[in-house]
Amino acid sequence: MFRGIQLTGLLALSLLVVGSVASAAERRIVVFQPDTSPEQRVALTKEAGGIVVRELPLINAVVIEHPTKVTTTENKLRALSEVKRVDPDPKIYWLEMADEPGVDFQLPPTDEITGGIKKYQPQWELLAPDALAGQDTPWGISRVKAPAAWATSRGQGVKVVVIDTGIEVTHPDLAGIIKGGWNAISPGKPFDDDHGHGTHCSGTIAAKDDDQGVVGVAPQIDLYGVKVLDSEGSGTVDTVIAGMLWAVENKMEVASMSLGANAGNPSLADAVEVMRKSGVILIAAAGNSGSSVGYPAAYPGAIAVSASDKYDSLATFSSRGPEVAVIAPGVNVRSTYLGGLYETMSGTSMATPHVAGLTALYVATHKGATPAQARAGLTAASTKLANVPNIGQGAGLPAADELVR
Repeated sequence: MFRGIQLTGLLALSLLVVGSVASAAERRIVVFQPDTSPEQRVALTKEAGGIVVRELPLINAVVIEHPTKVTTTENKLRALSEVKRVDPDPKIYWLEMADEPGVDFQLPPTDEITGGIKKYQPQWELLAPDALAGQDTPWGISRVKAPAAWATSRGQGVKVVVIDTGIEVTHPDLAGIIKGGWNAISPGKPFDDDHGHGTHCSGTIAAKDDDQGVVGVAPQIDLYGVKVLDSEGSGTVDTVIAGMLWAVENKMEVASMSLGANAGNPSLADAVEVMRKSGVILIAAAGNSGSSVGYPAAYPGAIAVSASDKYDSLATFSSRGPEVAVIAPGVNVRSTYLGGLYETMSGTSMATPHVAGLTALYVATHKGATPAQARAGLTAASTKLANVPNIGQGAGLPAADELVR
Protein backbone atom coordinates (compact mmCIF):
# COMPACT_ATOMS: atom_id res chain seq x y z
CA MET A 1 0.00 0.00 0.00
CA PHE A 2 1.27 3.45 -0.90
CA ARG A 3 2.01 5.34 2.29
CA GLY A 4 2.93 8.79 1.03
CA ILE A 5 5.13 11.27 2.86
CA GLN A 6 4.92 12.26 6.47
CA LEU A 7 3.06 15.35 7.57
CA THR A 8 4.87 18.23 9.17
CA GLY A 9 2.91 19.98 11.89
CA LEU A 10 -0.52 20.58 10.37
CA LEU A 11 -3.26 18.95 12.39
CA ALA A 12 -5.36 17.25 10.17
CA LEU A 13 -7.87 22.23 5.54
CA SER A 14 -11.17 21.79 -12.04
CA LEU A 15 -14.22 23.09 -16.21
CA LEU A 16 -13.45 24.74 -12.86
CA VAL A 17 -16.15 24.16 -11.12
CA VAL A 18 -18.48 26.63 -9.61
CA GLY A 19 -19.57 25.11 -6.31
CA SER A 20 -22.99 24.94 -4.76
CA VAL A 21 -23.80 24.27 -1.14
CA ALA A 22 -24.55 20.67 -0.24
CA SER A 23 -25.99 19.41 3.00
CA ALA A 24 -23.51 18.95 5.88
CA ALA A 25 -23.21 19.10 9.63
CA GLU A 26 -23.06 22.64 10.97
CA ARG A 27 -19.45 23.83 10.92
CA ARG A 28 -17.72 27.18 11.33
CA ILE A 29 -14.16 28.41 10.86
CA VAL A 30 -13.19 30.50 13.87
CA VAL A 31 -10.33 32.87 13.06
CA PHE A 32 -8.42 34.27 16.02
CA GLN A 33 -6.17 37.28 16.38
CA PRO A 34 -2.58 36.47 15.37
CA ASP A 35 -1.24 36.83 18.92
CA THR A 36 -3.35 33.97 20.31
CA SER A 37 -1.55 30.65 20.73
CA PRO A 38 -2.89 27.36 19.36
CA GLU A 39 -3.57 26.27 22.94
CA GLN A 40 -5.57 29.44 23.63
CA ARG A 41 -7.66 28.94 20.50
CA VAL A 42 -8.66 25.46 21.53
CA ALA A 43 -9.30 26.42 25.18
CA LEU A 44 -11.43 29.46 24.32
CA THR A 45 -13.43 27.43 21.83
CA LYS A 46 -14.14 24.70 24.38
CA GLU A 47 -15.14 27.28 26.99
CA ALA A 48 -17.71 28.60 24.54
CA GLY A 49 -19.11 25.10 24.08
CA GLY A 50 -17.50 24.39 20.75
CA ILE A 51 -16.22 21.04 19.51
CA VAL A 52 -12.91 21.48 17.70
CA VAL A 53 -12.73 19.13 14.71
CA ARG A 54 -9.70 20.62 13.00
CA GLU A 55 -6.95 23.15 13.61
CA LEU A 56 -5.70 25.46 10.88
CA PRO A 57 -2.70 27.09 12.55
CA LEU A 58 -1.32 28.82 9.47
CA ILE A 59 -4.44 31.01 9.31
CA ASN A 60 -4.84 31.24 13.11
CA ALA A 61 -8.07 29.25 13.05
CA VAL A 62 -9.95 26.26 14.37
CA VAL A 63 -12.93 24.48 12.89
CA ILE A 64 -15.91 23.81 15.10
CA GLU A 65 -18.85 21.50 14.53
CA HIS A 66 -22.09 20.84 16.34
CA PRO A 67 -25.21 19.05 15.09
CA THR A 68 -27.63 21.58 16.60
CA LYS A 69 -26.00 24.36 18.64
CA VAL A 70 -23.16 25.70 16.53
CA THR A 71 -24.79 29.15 16.30
CA THR A 72 -24.85 29.44 20.09
CA THR A 73 -21.14 28.73 20.27
CA GLU A 74 -20.54 31.04 17.32
CA ASN A 75 -22.23 33.96 19.07
CA LYS A 76 -20.21 33.42 22.23
CA LEU A 77 -16.98 33.33 20.27
CA ARG A 78 -17.82 36.47 18.29
CA ALA A 79 -18.02 38.36 21.58
CA LEU A 80 -14.42 37.51 22.50
CA SER A 81 -11.70 40.08 21.80
CA GLU A 82 -9.38 37.23 20.82
CA VAL A 83 -11.67 36.25 17.94
CA LYS A 84 -11.14 38.12 14.68
CA ARG A 85 -14.16 36.66 12.88
CA VAL A 86 -16.23 33.51 12.36
CA ASP A 87 -16.57 32.29 8.77
CA PRO A 88 -19.12 29.91 7.28
CA ASP A 89 -17.91 26.40 6.50
CA PRO A 90 -20.50 24.72 4.30
CA LYS A 91 -20.09 21.46 2.47
CA ILE A 92 -19.88 22.35 -1.21
CA TYR A 93 -20.06 20.44 -4.46
CA TRP A 94 -16.82 21.88 -5.85
CA LEU A 95 -17.20 20.16 -9.22
CA GLU A 96 -20.59 21.53 -10.20
CA MET A 97 -21.04 21.78 -13.95
CA ALA A 98 -18.05 19.50 -13.85
CA ASP A 99 -16.18 17.99 -16.67
CA GLU A 100 -18.37 15.99 -19.01
CA PRO A 101 -16.92 12.59 -19.97
CA GLY A 102 -16.29 12.34 -23.70
CA VAL A 103 -17.76 15.72 -24.64
CA ASP A 104 -17.16 16.00 -28.37
CA PHE A 105 -16.93 19.40 -30.06
CA GLN A 106 -19.21 19.30 -33.09
CA LEU A 107 -19.43 22.77 -34.66
CA PRO A 108 -16.76 25.15 -35.98
CA PRO A 109 -16.25 28.27 -33.89
CA THR A 110 -17.97 31.59 -34.46
CA ASP A 111 -16.57 35.05 -33.82
CA GLU A 112 -19.24 35.71 -31.24
CA ILE A 113 -18.08 34.57 -27.83
CA THR A 114 -21.10 35.08 -25.59
CA GLY A 115 -23.93 34.39 -28.04
CA GLY A 116 -24.91 31.38 -30.12
CA ILE A 117 -24.00 28.56 -27.76
CA LYS A 118 -21.86 25.97 -29.48
CA LYS A 119 -23.31 22.48 -29.41
CA TYR A 120 -21.63 19.58 -27.72
CA GLN A 121 -22.72 16.00 -28.15
CA PRO A 122 -21.91 13.70 -25.22
CA GLN A 123 -19.87 10.75 -26.38
CA TRP A 124 -18.47 8.28 -23.86
CA GLU A 125 -14.86 7.45 -24.57
CA LEU A 126 -13.37 5.26 -21.87
CA LEU A 127 -10.35 3.42 -23.18
CA ALA A 128 -8.32 0.60 -21.65
CA PRO A 129 -4.54 0.98 -21.99
CA ASP A 130 -4.34 -1.65 -24.71
CA ALA A 131 -6.96 0.25 -26.73
CA LEU A 132 -4.35 2.93 -27.39
CA ALA A 133 -1.80 2.08 -30.06
CA GLY A 134 1.43 3.04 -28.36
CA GLN A 135 1.51 6.44 -26.74
CA ASP A 136 -0.93 9.23 -27.58
CA THR A 137 0.15 12.84 -27.28
CA PRO A 138 -3.14 14.61 -26.45
CA TRP A 139 -3.84 17.65 -28.60
CA GLY A 140 -3.49 20.04 -25.67
CA ILE A 141 0.03 18.83 -24.90
CA SER A 142 1.04 19.61 -28.47
CA ARG A 143 -0.82 22.92 -28.50
CA VAL A 144 1.15 24.29 -25.55
CA LYS A 145 4.32 23.04 -27.30
CA ALA A 146 5.40 20.84 -24.41
CA PRO A 147 7.43 18.41 -26.58
CA ALA A 148 9.47 21.37 -27.88
CA ALA A 149 10.64 22.06 -24.32
CA TRP A 150 11.61 18.51 -23.34
CA ALA A 151 15.14 18.71 -24.69
CA THR A 152 15.69 21.47 -22.13
CA SER A 153 13.46 20.32 -19.27
CA ARG A 154 10.80 17.77 -18.39
CA GLY A 155 10.23 19.24 -14.94
CA GLN A 156 12.56 16.84 -13.17
CA GLY A 157 12.46 17.21 -9.38
CA VAL A 158 9.84 19.97 -9.23
CA LYS A 159 7.28 19.25 -6.51
CA VAL A 160 3.73 19.59 -7.88
CA VAL A 161 0.63 18.85 -5.82
CA VAL A 162 -2.85 18.16 -7.20
CA ILE A 163 -5.44 19.31 -4.66
CA ASP A 164 -8.54 17.45 -5.77
CA THR A 165 -10.27 14.08 -5.36
CA GLY A 166 -6.99 12.21 -4.92
CA ILE A 167 -4.91 10.26 -7.44
CA GLU A 168 -5.05 6.63 -8.52
CA VAL A 169 -1.54 5.71 -7.38
CA THR A 170 -1.50 2.42 -9.31
CA HIS A 171 -2.32 3.91 -12.72
CA PRO A 172 0.41 2.71 -15.12
CA ASP A 173 0.97 6.22 -16.49
CA LEU A 174 1.33 7.74 -13.00
CA ALA A 175 2.86 5.01 -10.84
CA GLY A 176 6.42 5.80 -9.91
CA ILE A 177 6.20 9.57 -10.28
CA ILE A 178 3.78 9.92 -7.32
CA LYS A 179 5.99 10.71 -4.36
CA GLY A 180 3.41 11.17 -1.62
CA GLY A 181 0.25 12.87 -0.52
CA TRP A 182 -2.41 13.24 2.12
CA ASN A 183 -6.10 12.65 2.72
CA ALA A 184 -7.57 15.84 4.21
CA ILE A 185 -11.03 14.30 4.53
CA SER A 186 -9.86 11.30 6.54
CA PRO A 187 -6.30 11.95 7.79
CA GLY A 188 -4.35 8.72 8.07
CA LYS A 189 -6.24 7.02 5.26
CA PRO A 190 -4.92 6.68 1.68
CA PHE A 191 -5.35 9.60 -0.72
CA ASP A 192 -6.53 7.30 -3.51
CA ASP A 193 -9.00 8.78 -5.99
CA ASP A 194 -12.55 7.41 -5.78
CA HIS A 195 -14.02 9.91 -8.25
CA GLY A 196 -11.69 10.19 -11.26
CA HIS A 197 -11.32 13.95 -11.51
CA GLY A 198 -7.98 14.22 -9.71
CA THR A 199 -6.50 11.34 -11.68
CA HIS A 200 -7.53 12.95 -14.97
CA CYS A 201 -5.94 16.27 -14.01
CA SER A 202 -2.77 14.50 -12.85
CA GLY A 203 -2.23 12.80 -16.19
CA THR A 204 -2.32 16.07 -18.08
CA ILE A 205 0.37 17.44 -15.78
CA ALA A 206 2.68 14.47 -15.58
CA ALA A 207 1.72 11.22 -17.35
CA LYS A 208 4.94 9.36 -18.11
CA ASP A 209 6.66 9.43 -21.49
CA ASP A 210 6.88 5.65 -21.74
CA ASP A 211 5.52 4.68 -25.17
CA GLN A 212 2.10 3.76 -23.78
CA GLY A 213 -1.10 5.54 -22.80
CA VAL A 214 -0.75 9.32 -22.83
CA VAL A 215 2.00 11.79 -21.95
CA GLY A 216 1.75 14.89 -19.77
CA VAL A 217 3.23 18.37 -20.04
CA ALA A 218 6.01 17.73 -17.49
CA PRO A 219 6.54 13.95 -17.32
CA GLN A 220 9.42 13.93 -14.83
CA ILE A 221 8.07 16.01 -11.95
CA ASP A 222 7.60 14.74 -8.41
CA LEU A 223 3.82 14.42 -8.15
CA TYR A 224 1.82 14.63 -4.93
CA GLY A 225 -1.89 14.15 -4.35
CA VAL A 226 -4.03 15.76 -1.66
CA LYS A 227 -7.57 14.45 -1.39
CA VAL A 228 -9.91 17.26 -0.32
CA LEU A 229 -13.05 16.08 -2.14
CA ASP A 230 -15.06 12.90 -1.69
CA SER A 231 -16.34 10.41 -4.26
CA GLU A 232 -19.06 12.87 -5.24
CA GLY A 233 -16.73 15.85 -5.65
CA SER A 234 -17.87 17.48 -2.42
CA GLY A 235 -16.00 18.81 0.58
CA THR A 236 -16.19 21.42 3.30
CA VAL A 237 -14.34 24.71 2.92
CA ASP A 238 -12.05 23.80 5.82
CA THR A 239 -11.02 20.55 4.13
CA VAL A 240 -9.99 22.40 0.99
CA ILE A 241 -8.08 24.93 3.09
CA ALA A 242 -6.34 22.11 4.97
CA GLY A 243 -5.12 20.70 1.66
CA MET A 244 -3.78 24.10 0.66
CA LEU A 245 -1.96 24.49 3.95
CA TRP A 246 -0.53 20.97 3.61
CA ALA A 247 1.06 22.18 0.37
CA VAL A 248 2.69 25.03 2.29
CA GLU A 249 3.95 22.90 5.16
CA ASN A 250 5.32 20.25 2.82
CA LYS A 251 7.08 22.81 0.62
CA MET A 252 5.30 22.16 -2.65
CA GLU A 253 6.47 24.39 -5.50
CA VAL A 254 3.35 24.27 -7.71
CA ALA A 255 -0.25 23.54 -6.68
CA SER A 256 -2.95 22.66 -9.21
CA MET A 257 -6.54 23.29 -8.10
CA SER A 258 -9.21 22.32 -10.61
CA LEU A 259 -12.03 23.09 -8.22
CA GLY A 260 -13.87 26.10 -6.92
CA ALA A 261 -16.95 27.84 -5.62
CA ASN A 262 -19.12 30.65 -6.93
CA ALA A 263 -18.69 32.69 -3.74
CA GLY A 264 -15.61 33.67 -1.82
CA ASN A 265 -14.78 32.91 1.79
CA PRO A 266 -12.40 35.02 3.92
CA SER A 267 -10.64 31.93 5.28
CA LEU A 268 -10.13 30.62 1.75
CA ALA A 269 -8.66 34.01 0.82
CA ASP A 270 -6.32 33.76 3.82
CA ALA A 271 -5.13 30.34 2.66
CA VAL A 272 -4.38 31.66 -0.83
CA GLU A 273 -2.36 34.48 0.71
CA VAL A 274 -0.42 32.07 2.92
CA MET A 275 0.45 30.03 -0.17
CA ARG A 276 1.61 33.13 -2.03
CA LYS A 277 3.77 34.39 0.83
CA SER A 278 5.26 30.91 1.28
CA GLY A 279 6.22 30.68 -2.38
CA VAL A 280 3.71 28.03 -3.50
CA ILE A 281 2.58 28.85 -7.06
CA LEU A 282 -1.18 28.31 -7.15
CA ILE A 283 -2.74 27.49 -10.52
CA ALA A 284 -6.55 27.51 -10.31
CA ALA A 285 -9.43 26.85 -12.70
CA ALA A 286 -11.42 29.96 -13.63
CA GLY A 287 -14.71 28.06 -13.68
CA ASN A 288 -17.38 26.83 -16.07
CA SER A 289 -20.13 29.30 -15.37
CA GLY A 290 -19.67 31.14 -18.66
CA SER A 291 -19.62 34.30 -16.56
CA SER A 292 -17.52 35.50 -13.63
CA VAL A 293 -14.44 33.72 -12.29
CA GLY A 294 -14.93 31.45 -9.28
CA TYR A 295 -12.90 31.00 -6.10
CA PRO A 296 -10.06 30.50 -5.24
CA ALA A 297 -9.10 31.45 -8.82
CA ALA A 298 -10.51 34.97 -8.42
CA TYR A 299 -8.16 35.84 -5.57
CA PRO A 300 -5.06 37.88 -6.55
CA GLY A 301 -2.66 35.24 -5.25
CA ALA A 302 -3.97 32.60 -7.67
CA ILE A 303 -3.17 32.25 -11.38
CA ALA A 304 -6.60 31.78 -12.98
CA VAL A 305 -6.90 29.66 -16.12
CA SER A 306 -9.68 29.74 -18.72
CA ALA A 307 -10.35 27.08 -21.38
CA SER A 308 -9.81 27.02 -25.14
CA ASP A 309 -10.78 24.48 -27.81
CA LYS A 310 -8.98 23.00 -30.81
CA TYR A 311 -9.97 26.03 -32.88
CA ASP A 312 -8.28 28.46 -30.44
CA SER A 313 -11.68 29.78 -29.41
CA LEU A 314 -12.84 30.43 -25.87
CA ALA A 315 -14.90 27.48 -24.67
CA THR A 316 -18.48 28.59 -24.22
CA PHE A 317 -18.63 27.25 -20.67
CA SER A 318 -15.41 28.97 -19.60
CA SER A 319 -15.67 31.65 -16.94
CA ARG A 320 -14.14 34.98 -17.83
CA GLY A 321 -13.13 38.22 -16.18
CA PRO A 322 -10.17 40.47 -15.39
CA GLU A 323 -8.83 37.82 -13.01
CA VAL A 324 -8.02 35.40 -15.87
CA ALA A 325 -4.23 35.18 -16.24
CA VAL A 326 -3.87 32.76 -19.17
CA ILE A 327 -5.87 30.35 -21.32
CA ALA A 328 -5.12 26.66 -22.06
CA PRO A 329 -6.70 23.67 -23.83
CA GLY A 330 -9.83 22.53 -22.02
CA VAL A 331 -12.15 20.85 -24.56
CA ASN A 332 -11.95 17.14 -25.41
CA VAL A 333 -8.84 16.50 -23.35
CA ARG A 334 -7.77 12.86 -23.07
CA SER A 335 -5.98 11.84 -19.91
CA THR A 336 -5.62 9.17 -17.25
CA TYR A 337 -8.68 7.82 -15.41
CA LEU A 338 -9.67 5.29 -12.77
CA GLY A 339 -8.96 1.60 -13.28
CA GLY A 340 -5.84 2.25 -15.32
CA LEU A 341 -8.03 3.66 -18.08
CA TYR A 342 -8.17 6.88 -20.11
CA GLU A 343 -11.03 9.31 -20.63
CA THR A 344 -11.82 12.43 -22.62
CA MET A 345 -13.20 15.33 -20.58
CA SER A 346 -13.83 19.06 -20.96
CA GLY A 347 -13.71 22.05 -18.62
CA THR A 348 -11.40 24.64 -17.13
CA SER A 349 -10.46 21.74 -14.84
CA MET A 350 -8.70 20.28 -17.88
CA ALA A 351 -7.08 23.59 -18.84
CA THR A 352 -5.61 24.16 -15.38
CA PRO A 353 -3.26 21.13 -15.29
CA HIS A 354 -1.79 22.19 -18.64
CA VAL A 355 -0.69 25.42 -16.98
CA ALA A 356 0.42 23.63 -13.81
CA GLY A 357 2.68 21.44 -15.96
CA LEU A 358 3.98 24.47 -17.86
CA THR A 359 4.72 26.19 -14.56
CA ALA A 360 6.70 23.14 -13.45
CA LEU A 361 8.80 23.41 -16.60
CA TYR A 362 9.40 27.07 -15.80
CA VAL A 363 10.37 26.34 -12.19
CA ALA A 364 12.74 23.59 -13.32
CA THR A 365 14.66 26.11 -15.42
CA HIS A 366 14.20 29.06 -13.04
CA LYS A 367 15.01 27.58 -9.65
CA GLY A 368 13.39 29.33 -6.70
CA ALA A 369 10.87 31.19 -8.87
CA THR A 370 8.28 33.06 -6.82
CA PRO A 371 4.55 33.14 -7.65
CA ALA A 372 5.02 36.65 -9.07
CA GLN A 373 7.92 35.52 -11.23
CA ALA A 374 5.97 32.50 -12.46
CA ARG A 375 3.04 34.72 -13.42
CA ALA A 376 5.40 37.06 -15.26
CA GLY A 377 7.06 34.10 -16.98
CA LEU A 378 3.74 32.68 -18.15
CA THR A 379 2.67 36.12 -19.37
CA ALA A 380 5.89 36.64 -21.34
CA ALA A 381 5.59 33.19 -22.93
CA SER A 382 1.95 33.67 -24.00
CA THR A 383 0.43 34.61 -27.33
CA LYS A 384 -2.99 36.22 -27.68
CA LEU A 385 -5.63 34.14 -29.43
CA ALA A 386 -7.52 35.92 -32.20
CA ASN A 387 -11.21 36.64 -31.59
CA VAL A 388 -10.96 35.91 -27.87
CA PRO A 389 -11.53 38.93 -25.61
CA ASN A 390 -8.94 39.80 -23.00
CA ILE A 391 -11.32 38.88 -20.17
CA GLY A 392 -11.47 35.39 -21.63
CA GLN A 393 -7.76 34.74 -22.09
CA GLY A 394 -5.68 37.16 -20.05
CA ALA A 395 -2.17 37.16 -21.52
CA GLY A 396 -3.09 34.38 -23.94
CA LEU A 397 -1.88 30.81 -24.52
CA PRO A 398 1.55 29.99 -23.00
CA ALA A 399 4.18 28.09 -25.00
CA ALA A 400 6.48 25.66 -23.22
CA ASP A 401 9.52 26.31 -25.42
CA GLU A 402 9.36 30.00 -24.52
CA LEU A 403 9.02 29.24 -20.81
CA VAL A 404 12.21 27.22 -20.58
CA ARG A 405 14.47 29.66 -22.41
